[in-house]
Amino acid sequence: MKAVLFACRENAGRSQMASALFERAVSGKARVLSAGTRPAAAINPTVQQAMAEIGIDLTGRRPQPLTPDLARQADILVTMGCGEECPFVPGALRIDWPLDDPKDQPIENVRLIRDEIARRVDALVKMLPAIP
Repeated sequence: MKAVLFACRENAGRSQMASALFERAVSGKARVLSAGTRPAAAINPTVQQAMAEIGIDLTGRRPQPLTPDLARQADILVTMGCGEECPFVPGALRIDWPLDDPKDQPIENVRLIRDEIARRVDALVKMLPAIP
């Protein structure tokens, strides 16, 4: 079973949306991890609202630190705006998704970011069988 780690700076927006969407899409067929290089205290409330609109409840999720031990568990590392702060993971496929940060954005913009993440997650799910 592949492990996919979604990482961004605060683990309060993009990586949380991506991990929740991916988790729903793979239905237990892959391990899903999510973390941030500088985790926030809580999930962005506007992100929670945008995800609730599509039936995903982020209540109870908390931002997690991106540690070397966590990173080593990943077969695929998807980064979103953490730049050089994101670790190099030997043997892992690294994919960078240059996405806007939903922090301090109005709900309309967060919905656009969510929908772009959903498109990228769908493409990643389709790629999974081909990734060694």
